[in-house]
Amino acid sequence: MIVRLLPVVLLGLSVFQVQAAPMQEKTGVSANDYSVDLLALYHESRLEDPRIISAYAKARSASEQQRAALGGLLPQVSANGGYNRILRKDDASREIYDNSNYGLSLTQYIYNKQAWESWQKSKSVSRQKVSEADEAQAEATVDLAKRYFVALAADDDLELVMAERRATQKNLDQVNALYARHMAKITDQLDLQARVDSLAAQEVESRNQVRLSRAALAELVGRPINERLSRVRSDVEFQAPMESLDNWLQLAESGNPALKASQSGVEAAEAAVREGKGGHYPSLTFSLSGQQSDVGYDNTQTPRSDSYVATLGVKVPLYSGGSTSARVRGLYDDQQVAEEQMEGVRRQVVKETTNAYLTAQSSVEKIRASRNALSSASQSSIAAQKAFTYGVVNAVDVLASVQNEFKARRDLLKAQYDFVISLFALNRWAGKLSEGSVASVNAWLSAGDINVIRPDAPNPKQVSR
Repeated sequence: MIVRLLPVVLLGLSVFQVQAAPMQEKTGVSANDYSVDLLALYHESRLEDPRIISAYAKARSASEQQRAALGGLLPQVSANGGYNRILRKDDASREIYDNSNYGLSLTQYIYNKQAWESWQKSKSVSRQKVSEADEAQAEATVDLAKRYFVALAADDDLELVMAERRATQKNLDQVNALYARHMAKITDQLDLQARVDSLAAQEVESRNQVRLSRAALAELVGRPINERLSRVRSDVEFQAPMESLDNWLQLAESGNPALKASQSGVEAAEAAVREGKGGHYPSLTFSLSGQQSDVGYDNTQTPRSDSYVATLGVKVPLYSGGSTSARVRGLYDDQQVAEEQMEGVRRQVVKETTNAYLTAQSSVEKIRASRNALSSASQSSIAAQKAFTYGVVNAVDVLASVQNEFKARRDLLKAQYDFVISLFALNRWAGKLSEGSVASVNAWLSAGDINVIRPDAPNPKQVSR
């Protein structure tokens, strides 16, 4: 009976092992099983990028300083009080008594040009810091996009090098087989072997570039990036911006946050000049005070008395040693500096907007040309490999065709990434870069391996931003 049951038991154990194997495989999960896209990293960077955090902290600080400057124009109320325990004695008497005094005062500027202009300056500075925070956010977003696509290009380059190495190795194996039958030249064998060795060295460098590009991304989000990066989908064809360059320049000059910050800086400098000139102006103050006291001369005890005073005070500056005039002259120079800085920023905005617009236009044409080049290179590579099997061409010709094909693939991927970066830059300088812009570009991405469009692929959807 035991002998009859043994095969059944062994069969049951084998079935259990087969069913348990997949369960054991699922227990090990690594970061490489997941993917991360541009929008997810954008959300992380907004919370982790020190540039963004510090810029918005400066904006909040400037807002509080504006509120502090406004407080100088509002009524100033203060209260005071004192309680005394007094021992008083002389040759004839000795006495101990208590006395106290309490007061309340209110002061209000009726006219104070310096305080008013200080508040106006603080408002301009607050707007400047808000615009600078928006500019820091936009700059950090473009930086993130650049690093993302640099990392993506590094991944692409590694996979393309590995694919080219496999293709070249396959050709080398064929040549080795032919050489063994004395049907191939030794020079063909050596050329292919040299190319395989060169690609092995390139693979080492490509792996290092992948690590370096991931480290650059980790700097912005504050954590290691071990997930796969979502790639540009193969069913998307990019189109250049439909608006004219003049329209983009108008948007940039009216909406660029860096230019807005410079304009607010000029307004703050103008207010600072007026504040400095206020040192020559008189000030008018109104105050009310009330006091209750039973303290007399030399801390003697007197009956309690209440006093109420209303005061209208005028202060006229006559001479301060020339310091006020010198300060005003220096503030005029500061104003000129702010105006020249604004003009420099305006010229930079015009230049960068123009560069980004023209780069986007040319990148679209480059993408189309790269597609055609890839189509021709792929067909040439297939034809060369077939011709090699018939002895029409040698291995060097096959090697050159394979190199041209993979170069065309790299050029196409790079042209796509350059186009996306130019769009980010264009929207950044035009003041239109937002989370919606990132989400629009993120819609072009999907998790997966390199999938360069082949000549026989269906027509991709046309997309423009």
